[in-house]
Amino acid sequence: MKLVRFIRPDHSIGWGVQTAHGVQDLLGADRSLPTSIVDLIPKWSQYEQRIAGLIKKLGVSSDPLRLICPIDRPGKIICIGLNYRDHAIETNTPIPDEPIVFCKMPTAMIGPEDSIEVPSISNEVDYEAELVVVIGQTIKNASPEQAAAAIFGYTAGNDVSARDWQKGKPGKQWFLGKSFDTFAPIGPAIALKESIPNPGQLRIQCRLNGVTVQDGNTRDLIFSPVELIRYVSQVITLCPGDVIFTGTPAGVGAARTPPLFLKHGDAVEIEIESIGTLENPCITAR
Repeated sequence: MKLVRFIRPDHSIGWGVQTAHGVQDLLGADRSLPTSIVDLIPKWSQYEQRIAGLIKKLGVSSDPLRLICPIDRPGKIICIGLNYRDHAIETNTPIPDEPIVFCKMPTAMIGPEDSIEVPSISNEVDYEAELVVVIGQTIKNASPEQAAAAIFGYTAGNDVSARDWQKGKPGKQWFLGKSFDTFAPIGPAIALKESIPNPGQLRIQCRLNGVTVQDGNTRDLIFSPVELIRYVSQVITLCPGDVIFTGTPAGVGAARTPPLFLKHGDAVEIEIESIGTLENPCITAR
């Protein structure tokens, strides 16, 4: 099952299920459901049976619906660096013994078809295709079993990075270089964990202007989603709707010869098997 949020022709916002044939507007069919995906996530078991019944009887919407960010109230955006061996190798960095953790500000989160704004104060804006974990329950000091149970689902993400800020500023400004507005696209859907039986066997790709620039597989992750949740929850209480960007495979622009960075007019696609394709145009920031 894939949950999506969308804007209807009357400009109202709804959520529903994405199928091979279109989108079922569940909120439009049952206004007693939570209006917020973030509110729905921790109560999923409470509404699951009702939602299953709606899915059986509803057809897909005939209205043109524009998909938007599947998380309506961004919380914590936790990110993991160098979590694919081939990416660590291409950056001439030692394979980490523990997860390398940083974060992005909630104002960085955007959805499908939203524009990535390339700032005038950076000349090295890079793409990073990533599997993103959506947290489903409040958790702290998780055991492996608790960490696995805390996963609500998965989506696709792009850890957009201003390399000249991340690595070229005094002290290396990872936080600022990763947190420019629009630098955390996710979507188009949240695939519930039950629909992804093996998140460690998913093909993950990035295409820039139609050309494949990253082509990896989550089997090459150094630390699995469960390991990451367990590790991070030792320090940080994770809450429903929080997300973890799990790292990117080889092929990033900064590691290419010559380097390949995003510019106005570019189109970026992040495709993850069983989840979908996240598409974002690039524009010059105002």
